[in-house]
Amino acid sequence: MKCALVIPAWEPEEIFPTKTAASQINYWQPLGTLWVAAALQQAGHEVEFFNGAFFTHTEILQAVTRFEPGCVGLYSTTFGWPKAKKTARNLKIILPDVFITVGGPYPIALQEQCLEDCKWIDSVVYGEGEVSVVSLVERLVDGEPLDGVKGVAFRRGDQIVRNQPQPLVEELDSLPFPARELLGEADRYIPAPATYRRKPVAVVMTSRGCNRHCIYCFQIDKSRKSGIRYRSIDNVMAEIELCLEQGYREIKFIDETLAADYNRAMRLAQEIRSRGLDFTWFASACVNQVDKPLLQAFKDAGCWAMLMGAESGVQKNLNTLGKGITLSQIRQAVRSAREVGIKVFTPFLFGIPGETFSEGLETIKFACALNPDVANFHSLTPFPGTELYDNLEKYGTVADDLADYTYQGAAFTPYTMTREEIMALRQMAFRRFYSRPKFLIRRLADMSSLNDLRVAVTGMRSLFRLWVGQGIFRRNTTPRL
Repeated sequence: MKCALVIPAWEPEEIFPTKTAASQINYWQPLGTLWVAAALQQAGHEVEFFNGAFFTHTEILQAVTRFEPGCVGLYSTTFGWPKAKKTARNLKIILPDVFITVGGPYPIALQEQCLEDCKWIDSVVYGEGEVSVVSLVERLVDGEPLDGVKGVAFRRGDQIVRNQPQPLVEELDSLPFPARELLGEADRYIPAPATYRRKPVAVVMTSRGCNRHCIYCFQIDKSRKSGIRYRSIDNVMAEIELCLEQGYREIKFIDETLAADYNRAMRLAQEIRSRGLDFTWFASACVNQVDKPLLQAFKDAGCWAMLMGAESGVQKNLNTLGKGITLSQIRQAVRSAREVGIKVFTPFLFGIPGETFSEGLETIKFACALNPDVANFHSLTPFPGTELYDNLEKYGTVADDLADYTYQGAAFTPYTMTREEIMALRQMAFRRFYSRPKFLIRRLADMSSLNDLRVAVTGMRSLFRLWVGQGIFRRNTTPRL
């Protein structure tokens, strides 16, 4: 069967503040969709991928219509749900016999509610889709009903039926590698400026799941019963080598934390180094899971930067988030990374339940004293399926507009703060952190290429707008047609 996998059309200015979007825009390879595509291909189906990051809504409708699929799979985040509904409606008008299913974080979390909310959608795949989507398409090919297909909720006439969940994929090595050949021009998929050294950049995930309990993190396994499922080192290395054969020159490992299993992380770094592979890489790790020997091994294997979640400069608020870390551990991890020559990126959050404006100021002070290479300042977002979302009345109030459900918009406001205070703290934090002479001098000293100069110029423009602008975090909500 012909299967079209679609990310509905969106624009960076709808997510990032219009006046600073140039220094924040990024396009990530959609690994989940590419894994599903590979599973469908392996089962013998013809697959095309249409990414709304690079096409308008009208262009996607035209491209899908030309392809004439029997099944369309739409991907949706919380922010993207209205766009997914619009895309489903328009496709059904043009192709009334096409079967439309949806997946992604929002449908996985809300399941039947998505079918109730959009009559143009035929089913929801909730969970890891590689097995469920293939089973669903096989039923469509055979003209059989979807009863019993695990991990699928669907319509049976006027009734909505939710089948049993699909077990999580335990043997990750059994999955085919993501179908990156469907992406088209690899150079289009690049992270935000200053967050990569070489391009094209491939995204790789060496494990799935998390055993931590942060209240803002969405996990399919909400109980964390399955913990973290790991791919073998040999399987990961085979994918890395395939990426290099395909022309990729940098890899972003997007595991929740690459260092959850310390010994495995060490073995991975040692294996990369022993093979003498020519690529640079970037990874994330929890601050209480790394030390100087591991970070040195990462550095020796080509790692140039690490993202380490700091989130707050107030211990009480770290405890509220369920981070399981201390301020001392944050300081030590950043210090160790800097000592071995790895650049450090630290995100911070404002609007934590129980946080006050003065505590937000303490976080800004902490970030400046911590002095990472890059800091980002987000608003806490209550994505469906998280502990925060499931207990909103306990923690605070929430915005009605799904467009606010990004790290840029203040979708959640704790009882101890106002929405205006959250936005003010974000602007103040960016101003103070990036205007420090220590930061500016270091940025100038680090410039070694034309790309570094372009990044610096873009960053200075954004910094200027942060100082002179009001309402700097407003977004453009007028989409392209």
